[in-house]
Amino acid sequence: MIILVALVACVPILARTPLNSPKTRAEATGFRETSRYSDVIAFIDSLHDRPLTFGSIGKTNEGREIPYIIASYPQVSTPDEARALGRPIVYVQGNIHAGEVEGKEALLALVRDLSAAPRPNVLDSIVLIAVPIYNADGNERFASQSVNRTEQNGPEMVGSRANAQGLDLNRDYIKAEAPETRASLAMFNAWDPDVFVDLHTTDGSYHGYALTYAPPLNPASPLGVYARDSMLTVLRARMKARHNFETFDYGDFISEDTLSKGWETFDSRPRFGTNYYGLRGRISFLSEAFSHDPFEKRIASTYAFTREILSLVAERAPTIQHSRETGRIRPSQIALRSRIVAAPDSQPVVAEVLTKTGDTLRTAPGVRRGYRRTGVFKAVNMPVYDRFTATLMRSVPKGYLLDPADTVTVAKLKLHGIRVDTLNTTSLPTISTFVIDSVVRSTRVFQGHNEIRLVGRWSPEQQVPARRGDLYVAADQSRGLLAA
Repeated sequence: MIILVALVACVPILARTPLNSPKTRAEATGFRETSRYSDVIAFIDSLHDRPLTFGSIGKTNEGREIPYIIASYPQVSTPDEARALGRPIVYVQGNIHAGEVEGKEALLALVRDLSAAPRPNVLDSIVLIAVPIYNADGNERFASQSVNRTEQNGPEMVGSRANAQGLDLNRDYIKAEAPETRASLAMFNAWDPDVFVDLHTTDGSYHGYALTYAPPLNPASPLGVYARDSMLTVLRARMKARHNFETFDYGDFISEDTLSKGWETFDSRPRFGTNYYGLRGRISFLSEAFSHDPFEKRIASTYAFTREILSLVAERAPTIQHSRETGRIRPSQIALRSRIVAAPDSQPVVAEVLTKTGDTLRTAPGVRRGYRRTGVFKAVNMPVYDRFTATLMRSVPKGYLLDPADTVTVAKLKLHGIRVDTLNTTSLPTISTFVIDSVVRSTRVFQGHNEIRLVGRWSPEQQVPARRGDLYVAADQSRGLLAA
């Protein structure tokens, strides 16, 4: 079924702020430019007379500080002070892909506006940790959008997707090779935020949504269904009612030529930040502004979505605080592999009609050669592949035994905040050993590695004495699910 729809064009306005408030680079240039690193630092410096806490999560590969701002009433500066308030901690990050610049601009403006807003406001109910320019090195690799962001409707000069090492930071959360990732993990371990929000921009299909979103997609995430079916349902309704922004589950059309084939989201693996954070037993959201919208509208939709998340978290503070205990529960089984499946019912998804021009010219950034945009939209009923189901389940043991000589694994576990204990006894329950039958090595290099997939089996349980000094990872610790 195809229904033609009319989308109301709107140029949204950010919250009104006092005339003497600082402006972001985007605002100061009429949304023709995005902030350099020096612009971000200068903007943050201009807020130092406000009751905010400032710091750095760490340094980039090229030695730049990665700034953060903490906003709450009363003001807090340490994790202990934040936990003593007994309210949700929300960690919002922009610019992980430095060509996707809306999150950086929106987050700076949001901190400015919230810290100037009349009391009481949302900062009386949550603690906000804002990290506006996570990929600071990539941000400084300015080039034309025809080089760095071919599918984006301005600004003309933006940073690069990768960091200075050529790493995509949103594929690095498990292997944690980049200094930015390790700094981020240290913040997660110290502050243990209840909610993680990662701000991005799409680079794909022509659809009818100002912003698309996703919860943690890994089926092992204990709070993924709550984020998807409860919180995001409310956020979608509020974005429409309060801001006139249409939003939808993140994805792309499987086929631009045959739309009815369906709409499909991304990968469930925890190399992605929001999936990773879900496996820490917490709530997370991916935000993707629509890259084909004007820059000003993309900032505004990101700003509105982030602000609505903060508001909803404040409203649901008791439930979210209780969910911390749910996230700590060790399940009897864990999903190790999964496949994408469709939502139970087909849904109408809004697409923009593209028409053939009869030539091979590109008519606009991101438009396929030989096509042009029409501004006409249609709602097409189709399967929406927005979730994953387990294809390999395994029992979660009481814990894992490691050889102390395996220092690389031990160091990686500790980076993720997973506790590793030293055994002071040789008396253990029965032990099962994983036996590798084959190693499948990818021929394609990804992020500087040939990925490896192990195929094997667990040996029958047997009584094997441990050695005093062996290392033990308990599965019932707060990040036992991530360890598994």
